[in-house]
Amino acid sequence: MKTNHRIDGRGGRWVTFVTGIANDLTMWDGQIPALAGDFRILRYDLRGHGGSEATGGDYSMALLVEDLKALLDAQKIQKTSLVGLGLGGALAQAFAIEHPDRLDRLMPCCCRARMVPDFAAMWHKLRETVRQNGLETIVEPTVQRWFSEDFKAAHPDVLDNIRRMIRGTTREGYLGVTAAFLALDVEDRLHEIRAPALYVSGAEDKLGGPPDLMKGLSGKIKGARHVSVPKAAHIANIQNPEGFNRVLGEFLK
Repeated sequence: MKTNHRIDGRGGRWVTFVTGIANDLTMWDGQIPALAGDFRILRYDLRGHGGSEATGGDYSMALLVEDLKALLDAQKIQKTSLVGLGLGGALAQAFAIEHPDRLDRLMPCCCRARMVPDFAAMWHKLRETVRQNGLETIVEPTVQRWFSEDFKAAHPDVLDNIRRMIRGTTREGYLGVTAAFLALDVEDRLHEIRAPALYVSGAEDKLGGPPDLMKGLSGKIKGARHVSVPKAAHIANIQNPEGFNRVLGEFLK
């Protein structure tokens, strides 16, 4: 499978960014300048997202973990820090459990480690909508869910860019990764993670990875911490890049 990816920076250590559902690697554009002087930075699109090939059928977390491992192998990256948001944060946690020897540091953002019934109900509805009517039908509800009301009112240009990003997701890719997300269940294995870990939430994220939930996850890993980025909802790195980059830089450097 062709995995679309991009490498930036000139440092000695690697950091890999993992996107979420209906994202592509451009979601991390605001983080590259903050790290490029100190790190080699790998970004990539999930299967069926952005420029990466789609395959049919349901995907699994194990498959997405294997996609990431294959990409690291292809780039001859033996060890990397992992930063992931949403499904990307869930995927980063799963990778840390399965491949501890490949991990330097772990930063899961605005995410979960287990699917729960009330959250699953929303995703089943979204999947059914896409199956019946195509991806365009969930573009607007998704944009509205990701950011706070104040931010949406003040930044219509950013929202337009996000809409374009969502539209770059294939139907197969959306249905594939949401199936993997619905089967997410790594919370009981978080204690196996040995890498230094920082859980990052958006202070105004009500649904994707609320602060209380993220703080609880951090408590399951020895030595892990939780930080909440102010003035940020679910896509915290885009809504408050300065606040997010401060947390990111302090943790990685």
